[in-house]
Amino acid sequence: MSAKNLARLRRARQTRLKIKEVGAVRLTVHRTNAHIYAQITSPEGSKVLATASSVEKEVRAEVKNGGNKKAAEAVGKRIAAKAKDKGISAVAFDRGGYRYHGRVKALADAARAGGLKF
Repeated sequence: MSAKNLARLRRARQTRLKIKEVGAVRLTVHRTNAHIYAQITSPEGSKVLATASSVEKEVRAEVKNGGNKKAAEAVGKRIAAKAKDKGISAVAFDRGGYRYHGRVKALADAARAGGLKF
């Protein structure tokens, strides 16, 4: 594993420890070059309550490329809608150690616009 990836995982672990202390529902983001994924997990981290990704058929119909800001915005809107259906309004944002810019920021902003509170 590269040093860059190890540093990202270390940052992610620190964030997850803080979120676990608070006991909040967590919105986790994972990104690859081709796609972006979002999950809402229970406070214990044992259950996935909702998921959205740029691989889903509905998102693929909306955007051609799954690895850009437009796809991240679509995933953010979708995860916010799914969370509202489950009765979830407030989450803790776990960016997975990724820097808060670009696609990660676009997903977060779209989720906020969709009604999620961070």
